[in-house]
Amino acid sequence: MSTSVLNKTIAKKEAGLIIPTTEKVIQFGTGVLLRGLPDYFIHRANQQNIFNGSVVVIKSTSTGGVDEFTDQDALFTHCVRGVYNGKNIDECFINSSISRVIVAKAAWNQILDLAKSVDIEIIISNTTEAGMILDLKDTISNDAPNSFPGKLLALLFERWKHFNGDINKGWVILPTELIPDNGILLKSLVNQLASILDLPAEFITWMNRANDFCNTLVDRIVPGKVSEGEMQKFQTQLGYTDNLLITSEPFALWAIESNNASTIEKLSFAKIDDRIVIAASIVKFRELKLRLLNGTHTFTCAMAILSGFETVIEAMRDPSFNQCIQSLIHEELAPCVVNDAITKDESTQFSNKVLERFSNPYIEHKWISISLNFEEKMKMRNSYLMETYAQNHTEPAKYMSMGFAAFCVYMEQAHQKAILVEDYCKDSTFAAAVHHWIDAIKEKGMKNTLTV
Repeated sequence: MSTSVLNKTIAKKEAGLIIPTTEKVIQFGTGVLLRGLPDYFIHRANQQNIFNGSVVVIKSTSTGGVDEFTDQDALFTHCVRGVYNGKNIDECFINSSISRVIVAKAAWNQILDLAKSVDIEIIISNTTEAGMILDLKDTISNDAPNSFPGKLLALLFERWKHFNGDINKGWVILPTELIPDNGILLKSLVNQLASILDLPAEFITWMNRANDFCNTLVDRIVPGKVSEGEMQKFQTQLGYTDNLLITSEPFALWAIESNNASTIEKLSFAKIDDRIVIAASIVKFRELKLRLLNGTHTFTCAMAILSGFETVIEAMRDPSFNQCIQSLIHEELAPCVVNDAITKDESTQFSNKVLERFSNPYIEHKWISISLNFEEKMKMRNSYLMETYAQNHTEPAKYMSMGFAAFCVYMEQAHQKAILVEDYCKDSTFAAAVHHWIDAIKEKGMKNTLTV
């Protein structure tokens, strides 16, 4: 049975749905992470009459079109599924935060006109790491620059000219690319390009003083396109077709680094949810994510693969693996991140959230994907943890050493690569424990070793 495609007529049947009319945000990117996190929070605020603004989306890439957004009046369904604070969450709602989607190459003048809008106050981006680059071919002209920093610079220059350098007409700029200090990097890139293009010194001064380039950290699992089978189930459940439907886990974090009073005022949507944090420093949030979420993934990845588990949820359902990962994160990793900035309680709470997220039955996170760039991840995420634990204990970390041993065995078997423990941790007792576990894994197999 065919169903109608989601549009405003269908959406207005949803009791109380507010569709904002004032465009306040320019967003570079149409991806699922942006729709599942920033646009999620903006939508929730709008429904509470807090932010009362919509998002104009700029599509910069040449792949794909915007027909689906046009056909659906830029509306999309967001289904949140999983466990959060011990409660099962399974809810779907129509997100009405996006007003329209504009293709940069086809309608650059329309985008430049947005820079002249007194209502636009915020820029959000997720152009991936590949988008945060300097393109020396970029110019400020009637055509869209190639790079995201080039496009942003062109918009800032247009705004400066239109408002005659008014210091109060700057923007809050929120790059969400998964790069440390992404705001600092973006500010550096637009400054470099402005200098190369010999733009007026008065403009460059305004750009740096009037605009707040904020470092941010985003954390939420928003899987890619829903499978055809699942889409059919959603279509039956919802009673309409939605080709832009997204799913996500309940957990979400958007940490924004700023102590600027004007920025905090403009980001009024942050008031509605404690999962948005605006702070003078977001280092602790990055550290918690890097060490406890990413670090746990990296320590247990080879253990899971060698045990024959394909996905994270499959491994979490195994009692021996589950006990191992709980002991790893609570007994060994969490204490290592406690410092002047991170309390024991914060470390414990974040650890509990990690385990809850790993146990989400709706997310099929494959271990083989987690193993990409394995050596780099092990060094960047976990060398600090191994060294810190060794400095504070006479006995080696049981689960860290087991996880690292599994990493060594996996790299040898899958990639014919010999791993030297001392390249990652200098402690001799840790190295001895690793070699003990390597022998055990090769003799008994990983699954049997987990029960030791």
